Amino acid sequence: MYVLEKAPAKINLSLDVLYKRPDDYHEVSMVMTTIDLADRIELRHLNSDQIIIDSESRFVPNDERNLAYRAAKLVKDTYGLSNGVKIFIEKQIPVAAGLAGGSSDAAATLRGLNRLWSLGLSIEELAALGAKIGSDVSFCVYNTTALAQGRGERITELPPPPSCWVVLAKPSIGVSTQTIYQNLQLDHAEHPNTKAMIEAIKENKYNRMCHNVGNILESVTISKYPLVKQIKEQMEQSGADAVLMSGSGPTVFSLVQKETRANRIYNSLRGFCDQVYMVRMLGYHSPLD
Repeated sequence: MYVLEKAPAKINLSLDVLYKRPDDYHEVSMVMTTIDLADRIELRHLNSDQIIIDSESRFVPNDERNLAYRAAKLVKDTYGLSNGVKIFIEKQIPVAAGLAGGSSDAAATLRGLNRLWSLGLSIEELAALGAKIGSDVSFCVYNTTALAQGRGERITELPPPPSCWVVLAKPSIGVSTQTIYQNLQLDHAEHPNTKAMIEAIKENKYNRMCHNVGNILESVTISKYPLVKQIKEQMEQSGADAVLMSGSGPTVFSLVQKETRANRIYNSLRGFCDQVYMVRMLGYHSPLD
């Protein structure tokens, strides 16, 4: 018995931080969507009471550091299950990139175990479980386009954004999300127009969507990692319709309607970054190919 799940990467079309909460988390308002860059998760039922993580990638931990492991353990503990699972992760999303690769793996594990073990949980129940694992997991459970609020766990689904190409470049640097948030000065930050982004998506207005991309964390990351700014400038000079950093970075993405221009941006970055991708925007539930 086994099931397969696709775990797509996410990008932030808009990321705003409103204030720091009493619980030390930040209140956020983010418009996120999925792209056709995805890990593939295979879950196999085990009769023995254990969780096994397997992957060909050396960047994937096989213990509780892995969010997919935590997701499986949470399901077992919550519902008192003694059966086990072997989780194979075919890694395509770069790690520590601001693309929610680990969160998407955890979300795919929740969806997959719901099917594998016939739990009958609703998408809302799975998203509530996801919120206990990480801030982006609830969004990734929905696997669509959405406004995420609170810590990221309050999800309002949106229509898919206007279709386009997405070119991503992930530099070989590590960025600490905690450090970026600690250095964010909300009194002096430029807040993106989340409402305008939502309206652009609902009205399927590509140019308006491009005009309203924004990430309040971008200037903080750029101040510490100038390479992020260099990648942005390279994309802009190559003709991108919009350029933005995803999450706390360091991945930068560009939105492009024309495939020839997307190819030009992709090729211009190949000597600049080792990890460069050219994919389509998704924004809707994506079944396995």
